[in-house]
Amino acid sequence: MPHTDLERTLALAGLYQAVYCVIHIARQGAVDAEFMEPCVYSLFQVDAESVESVFGEPGALAKGARQLVAQLTGQPERDLEMTRYAIQVIKLERELAKRLDLLDIIAKGIRQAEAKRAHFDLLHPSLLAHFANLYSRTLSQLQPRILIHGDPHYLRDPDNQNRLRALLLAAVRAARLWRQVGGSRWQLLFRNRPILQETQLYLARYD
Repeated sequence: MPHTDLERTLALAGLYQAVYCVIHIARQGAVDAEFMEPCVYSLFQVDAESVESVFGEPGALAKGARQLVAQLTGQPERDLEMTRYAIQVIKLERELAKRLDLLDIIAKGIRQAEAKRAHFDLLHPSLLAHFANLYSRTLSQLQPRILIHGDPHYLRDPDNQNRLRALLLAAVRAARLWRQVGGSRWQLLFRNRPILQETQLYLARYD
């Protein structure tokens, strides 16, 4: 069954929402839970019924969709740092795809997180620390290593470090989904009009 432009749009919006959260925490020390929760939620969705259900409730990706529109149109403005992170995440996912050993570690780590989730809220520090450790044991071993820039005061905070690594893991998960539904860097660069149209329709429904 062929995948649709809407599915590719949702996966890409998920990636941009995770990257938005990373940038916001690095610069300002916090981000709204409603933006972060769909990213962390996606890490548990191994056999989701649809791409949209990977991220939770309908409309959960409105923030990521707005970032995607800005990056594609320049309105209100492009964030070059966001573009850089997104490209690095897509490249990192391609490297991960070659490492079955690391994919196995991530799969086991997610199963362990499912047991923890029975006792903790989705954004509980213990759960975020688990995902952060999983990121450090796997993706941080690959190239390109993603270096986060921001306010040193916020970046030194251990809880923020865990949030950032958990969100990067979620961003890579979205990039993997994007590729699984037929997304590619070529498509994003040279055939992005259908993506933009689907993003605008999504925002018209939910924003």
